[in-house]
Amino acid sequence: MTTVWTGFFFVYGLVFGSFYNVVGLRVPKKESIVSPPSHCTVCDRQLTFIDLVPVLSFVFLKGKCRGCGTKISPVYPLMELVTGILFAFSFYQFGFTLELIVALLFVSMLIIITVSDIAYMLIPNKILLPFGIALLVMRIIQPLTPWWDSFLGAAAGFLILLLIAIVSKGGMGGGDIKLFLVIGLVLGTELTLLTLFLAASIGSVVGIIHLRRTKQGRKTPVPFGPSISAAAIICYFYGNALVGWYLTMFI
Repeated sequence: MTTVWTGFFFVYGLVFGSFYNVVGLRVPKKESIVSPPSHCTVCDRQLTFIDLVPVLSFVFLKGKCRGCGTKISPVYPLMELVTGILFAFSFYQFGFTLELIVALLFVSMLIIITVSDIAYMLIPNKILLPFGIALLVMRIIQPLTPWWDSFLGAAAGFLILLLIAIVSKGGMGGGDIKLFLVIGLVLGTELTLLTLFLAASIGSVVGIIHLRRTKQGRKTPVPFGPSISAAAIICYFYGNALVGWYLTMFI
């Protein structure tokens, strides 16, 4: 039965991943997430069911609009697939528990801000605030051990990123700072610090690859949100194991 439910959550994640693409693209532009219906931004053709099947539509249509032939960004199906996998894995890890709600909220927030940051280099407050409130409530209902670690983690994440922003004179965006506050609520102090380390490592690699591919200058801004999101997901599911491995190997 676990396999059946895991498959259900995978499909559930695919569908929500498609919706999260819309949210991540429209909210920063202050557009409605309901109206107008999904459409091609080039030819303005309203998309039908054939165009909107998560992942499969992109494959069958060869990544192009059926109306004008414009190439569709692979970010869309990638986010759908990643959301499906993470939803399924969350259920596999936690089953029908309160922590599953935390996991689904956390994954959803990180997917949306990844889409938004890739598209606009912006992490909207309208995304962080509702998810932050929901995750705060869940961490009160389903606390970490000790219970105060969420609040200490939130404070540590926020203050460290704020200090980096001040020292680097704007090198860290305000959205990244507020995002780490929410991450701290979910992960606690130790795993928030590990997230920061992993995010910096992932971001450095991504930045080097991006700059070499685009042949742009070293000062070209690269969105940091996706690297933070990837690091936060790794730490949420495997952070304690990574800390344990490090202590065993090096201490």
